[in-house]
Amino acid sequence: MHTSASTRSPASAPAAPASSAAPAATASPAVPQEPPAHQGGRRRADWRLRFAFLSLVWGFSFLFIKVGTEGYAPFQVTFGRLFFGTLVVAAVLVAKRERLPRSWRTWGHLSVAALLLNAAPFSLFAYSELTIPSTLAGICNATSPLWGMALSLVALSDDRPTRRRVAGLGIGFLGVLTVLGAWHGFSGLDARGTAMALLASLCYPIGWIYVRRTLAGSGHSNLALTGAQLSVATLELAVVTPLFTSVPSHFPVVPLLAVVALGALGTGLAFLVQYELVAEVGPTTAQMVTYFTPVIATAAGVAVLGESLAWTTPVGAVIVLAGAALTQSRPRARTAKP
Repeated sequence: MHTSASTRSPASAPAAPASSAAPAATASPAVPQEPPAHQGGRRRADWRLRFAFLSLVWGFSFLFIKVGTEGYAPFQVTFGRLFFGTLVVAAVLVAKRERLPRSWRTWGHLSVAALLLNAAPFSLFAYSELTIPSTLAGICNATSPLWGMALSLVALSDDRPTRRRVAGLGIGFLGVLTVLGAWHGFSGLDARGTAMALLASLCYPIGWIYVRRTLAGSGHSNLALTGAQLSVATLELAVVTPLFTSVPSHFPVVPLLAVVALGALGTGLAFLVQYELVAEVGPTTAQMVTYFTPVIATAAGVAVLGESLAWTTPVGAVIVLAGAALTQSRPRARTAKP
């Protein structure tokens, strides 16, 4: 689930634009310079451990959304998620003495990015999980690279698809139809909730394309852009939420803890971990977390929430991920013969 402006793995400090494979758990702005292995005399955890952490947190985000909506309205869940996520990133901004953008033009673009990458998809996923299982929402999220591939056909002239990537697009959408059980006429499927989840996943590549065209080269750090974007998204939800919901008469503890975890871990801390991961191992490796997220979301939904699982769900998910992987593949450069 994404949180900021965009790199090749969720959102970029202007110079390195976003890739359509970033998970919905966060969306961050640029590929920073690779940091040293030691900072302040403290050795960071091996990148594989942080990769696993990111996969778990983003995979469990769909479970947190489901639990959160059992006690609070979807807009309230989204507002809480953004609020606690912003607090985490803001604390790091203060600690590192990062300066937020000053240009009104930049803030205007960040407002649109916040809507497309945070406020809209987060709210759509929350509303979708009122009527569909968290497992299905997690798999719908994995279609984001497929939407990105489809949009690149017309939106990004410098990223024209190869035959392999077009084949991946077709395979991926075949997987979506398998997940939805198209040959059964989508019986037993909540069309509205599923459409919301798919629309949420579509928001991400649209947002990444927008960021790539408007914020690339702005000169601000990935962290500063993300902090600003999350702040704007929180403000957007602070305005919208009171219009559609009323103040809760009581505050159920478990759903509240789920919202706090969704924001602090799945939005704030996850972005910071991803930020380091992209810098250390590169966006190509870091974005592979996209393919683990639906697997963990499905396992969590079945094991923790007791959600049912038809054979079409895991089989379709595998096909979706295979297609998404193909859309992100690049042909190997041929080495010149002596």
